[in-house]
Amino acid sequence: MKIILTLLGLLLLVVAGFYFIVPADQLPSFFPGHEAGVARIHAKHGIIAAAAGIVLLATGWWVGRR
Repeated sequence: MKIILTLLGLLLLVVAGFYFIVPADQLPSFFPGHEAGVARIHAKHGIIAAAAGIVLLATGWWVGRR
C-alpha cells in the first residue's frame, strides 16, 4: 500500500508540473483542461494536483510507519 500511495503521489506531482509549465492547447488530450487554441496555463488544476500528490505522499509515509 505504501508503494502505491507513494507512486500515485509522485505521479500527481509530475502532472502538476505539466499544468504549471505547459499551455492548455499543448496538454495531452486526455488531461482535464485541454483546450485547443488557449495559450494560458491551468494554475488551479496544477494546485489541486500538487495538493493531492502531497496528501498521497504524506499518507504513504504515515501508512509505512505502522
